[in-house]
Amino acid sequence: MPEANFKANLHHYLRSAREALLWKLDGLSEYDVRRPLTPTGTNLLGLVKHAACVELTYFGEVFGRPSEEPLPWLADDAEPNADMWAAADESREDIVGLYHRAWKHADETIEALPLDAAGHVSWWLEGRREVTLHQIVLHVTSDLQRHAGHADILRELIDGAVGMRSASSNMPSVDASWWAEYRDRLERVAGEAGRG
Repeated sequence: MPEANFKANLHHYLRSAREALLWKLDGLSEYDVRRPLTPTGTNLLGLVKHAACVELTYFGEVFGRPSEEPLPWLADDAEPNADMWAAADESREDIVGLYHRAWKHADETIEALPLDAAGHVSWWLEGRREVTLHQIVLHVTSDLQRHAGHADILRELIDGAVGMRSASSNMPSVDASWWAEYRDRLERVAGEAGRG
């Protein structure tokens, strides 16, 4: 496969991961996009904010193409996990806008450089810091897919919406009663296995 096609294929999967993460905010209240649903505070808007920071740093600093976006959440004196939630004065529009600008900056880097372009990840362990664009596209796509999976679960907990896209859930076409029976069956099986 020619490099241009290979790069386009990788870029497609990155874009798909972005879209899968971002649609999880659609139609939800400010409270629901911000509310922590795990003991570690995982929330939908925080995942988007984190993803924006990831793309800006990996497709910016790593390849000597820093963006103009201020990222105070990543500063040495920032509180831990500051990039994983949105403060009351950071609107959904602010965070989504930041993510769209991160996409643009990342896309420009991906389009401008060959897959074997050298980069340097200063925060990785010694001996692993020298990378290529190919490695970073895979790394970031993998990271975004992981967070899209987190968002899948959070969104399902909030209002039951599931799947990769709002128009196509990738789930079996069954009704709510089937799902309720299915979940009950899994609970029974788990209980039986736990007693066994």
